[in-house]
Amino acid sequence: MLTGKELILATKPFAKEIRWKSWFHTLTTLILLISSIYGTIYFPIILGIPTIFGRIGCSVFAAMLLARFFIIFHDYQHHTILRKSFGANVIFTLFGVYMVTPPSIWKRSHDHHHNNNAKLYSASIGSFPIMTKQKFMEASKGDRFEYLAVRHPLNMFFAYFTTFLYGMCVQSFLSNKRKHWDSLVVLIVHISIAIFLVVHFGWLTWFLTFFVPFFLSHMLGAYLFYAQHNFPGVTFKNNVDWNYVNAALESSSFMPMNPFMQWVTANIGFHHIHHLNSKIPFYRLPEAMATVPELQKAKTTTLKPNDIIACLKLKVWDPEQNRMIGFDELNTALGVAGN
Repeated sequence: MLTGKELILATKPFAKEIRWKSWFHTLTTLILLISSIYGTIYFPIILGIPTIFGRIGCSVFAAMLLARFFIIFHDYQHHTILRKSFGANVIFTLFGVYMVTPPSIWKRSHDHHHNNNAKLYSASIGSFPIMTKQKFMEASKGDRFEYLAVRHPLNMFFAYFTTFLYGMCVQSFLSNKRKHWDSLVVLIVHISIAIFLVVHFGWLTWFLTFFVPFFLSHMLGAYLFYAQHNFPGVTFKNNVDWNYVNAALESSSFMPMNPFMQWVTANIGFHHIHHLNSKIPFYRLPEAMATVPELQKAKTTTLKPNDIIACLKLKVWDPEQNRMIGFDELNTALGVAGN
């Protein structure tokens, strides 16, 4: 039974990039993405199918490809694939701007997330906030509202506006204008592209080419990121008791998916392995899981409605029960405290 550093070492053989595969997945996804966006504007009438239905199909597929390419971009940001490649740097830098992901704020916050995953008092940076039951009960009404609003399903549904346009761009720039100047640049570029599409191609083209792909891809990404660390069975630890390997295996979920969704999400469902060793390229994660038995005992959640609802119900961490609890138990605790 491998544990600790031994388990990390067991994954090391898979933390080697296969260069041609990295380029293959990057370029094919990029070509499909560009083609889908083009199709939202110029989809031809085929076999008598009205153009609008083809354009809608291209729009939805573009959203899926944005999600896939973002996860590939995420691997590049971890220095997992295509290191020291000038071409890759150009492609992914431009994509980061296009995807409303300013480099200065995203990489710093995401690296913090990996280094502090499931720590009770420092896990909220770069992730969804976590309060203990006691801290929530002692918090002001304003702090409770803010905490629950960030974790609310509507925040994930409107992540394009709340997390990316506002959080990544507006809020980060206002917090430190000198350090996060690129957040303003990204916002200006994004709005400029939207205006250009409306002026030269009309509102419908803007909606299908720009709004729908961004809205759907950011919504999917926000929920996946939430469910990977907020699921029944997840554990959180005090900073003193925290352990990197245990956090990866006990506080990061495995999310089985059908082959198509696994392709769309670039294997991000193997999230416990990614947190154990972020240097494993996304296309080698299934191989690592199939080879190392200890990785096959992961805590799981899925994209089935029941599992989604179960994840969304979780609100605060209860150290006494060593699990996340929902509104029912939280309201009971608040009622008892009020008497």
